[in-house]
Amino acid sequence: MTGYYEPLLRGSRVRSERYPVPLYRVPDDLLIVDLASVYPELSKLRLRGRLQGRRVVPYPSRSEITDANPLVGSELVWVDDPIEAFFLQIQGSGRVQFENGEMVRIGYGDQNGHPYRSIGRWLVEQGELTLDQASMQGIKSWTVRNPARLKELLDRNPSYVFFRELPLGDPQAGPIGALGVALTPGYSLAADTRFVPPGAPVVLATTEPTAGAALTRPMLVQDTGGAIRGPLRFDFFWGYGAEAGERAGRQRTEGSAWVLVPKGVNPEALLKR
Repeated sequence: MTGYYEPLLRGSRVRSERYPVPLYRVPDDLLIVDLASVYPELSKLRLRGRLQGRRVVPYPSRSEITDANPLVGSELVWVDDPIEAFFLQIQGSGRVQFENGEMVRIGYGDQNGHPYRSIGRWLVEQGELTLDQASMQGIKSWTVRNPARLKELLDRNPSYVFFRELPLGDPQAGPIGALGVALTPGYSLAADTRFVPPGAPVVLATTEPTAGAALTRPMLVQDTGGAIRGPLRFDFFWGYGAEAGERAGRQRTEGSAWVLVPKGVNPEALLKR
């Protein structure tokens, strides 16, 4: 069980010395390859690429995007902090506030098709952090101590997320999840829909990440995520702001989950819809 939240970034419509980090919209040359009608086993895979002559080749990885800068002209907004921009991609959505006070929502648009790789796990493997230290807060602290190695760290994850701008709407409501409805803080889950039916009610039993108290409640599977892979893997949506970020960043807990389905219905039948 991990956690996620809706972060707030500081940004601008134009690039400047203060706001040098781009958030990109979905590029025009990004192809979505859908062969499910011929190969049903590929229906749950994220197949992305671009045309090179008559061939579909992999879309550029994170390092290729940041090194060669092939997406000039596709910038959505500019923000002030590369590590915050990176974690926005991990969260999948967030808010950007401009200097004039205007605030917009930035929602998940698409992804470059490369697999997600955990930078926290890499830091543990390199002996830079212990497993207990590899939280979002611990990773950010490491980057403050090692600014010259920031790009090396971020490039360990070849996955790259593109965004779309959304109206803020109700500031008390969560971002739009994979089902097209606003997430509810504390009651929405992301899961791997190859194993858990989208929209399914789930009774979750885990631990509150900051207080350490037992946490058992009914929740709904309303979202997905590139890092949420496997039948016993869930991501808990905590809401918006610093307090939600504190909980989400520290949540690396074990848990149990009971997926509720109507009587007489085979759960596998729901997954084939």
